Amino acid sequence: MTTASYLFPPSPLATLPIAGGSQLIPVHRIYCIGRNYEAHAVEMGHDPNKEPPFFFQKNADSLLVNADFPFPKQSQDVHHEVEMVVVIGKGGESISVENALDHVIGYAVGLDMTCRDLQAEAKKLGRPWEPGKSFENAAPCSAVVLASDIGHPSQGEINLSINGEVRQKGDLNQLIWKVPELVSVLSNFYRLLPGDLIFSGTPSGVGPVRVGDRLEARIASVGSLSLAVVAP
Repeated sequence: MTTASYLFPPSPLATLPIAGGSQLIPVHRIYCIGRNYEAHAVEMGHDPNKEPPFFFQKNADSLLVNADFPFPKQSQDVHHEVEMVVVIGKGGESISVENALDHVIGYAVGLDMTCRDLQAEAKKLGRPWEPGKSFENAAPCSAVVLASDIGHPSQGEINLSINGEVRQKGDLNQLIWKVPELVSVLSNFYRLLPGDLIFSGTPSGVGPVRVGDRLEARIASVGSLSLAVVAP
């Protein structure tokens, strides 16, 4: 009997560190919800009261951890979107809202970096968003803080500053679809697995970044993320 082997070595596994520890979380998939803060939905030209939650994905290897953000060469208009990242620790399908938080192991600070020009072009042509949302390094993320240490944040300031100037500011209690609802709805479409990440939406104030900018993102009780925008 022959033993199967890989034709070439598998790609490295995407991981996130746990704050204050030595263990790593293996990342499976990255889900993102669109327009989940009312003010952001309005600034993007939409009525948040008329749409159910909708999702898109980023690749797990789009994660950027402990590194600066290289400005993507394919875009002329890259925007910042600060978000609380929900980390799934126990998988499941058709999870009820009441039991959803039992499946969440922790939280992190994330940036849903967006090539707005590519996204706008895709929208106009009715095409998928991936070129504008799931490019290389499109998901900077902080270390994960465990829910066993901080609980499950449902309120608290979320903000992002560029070069010391606040550009985005909101509160987690402004989420249209709360974390238990996000987990429950997603689990009706996908079999959630440990290591899945959910980017939970961004407050208003999204805007462009430029090479040389310093981004500082903070979420109360969750942590912070600091990086520079550098040349590709």
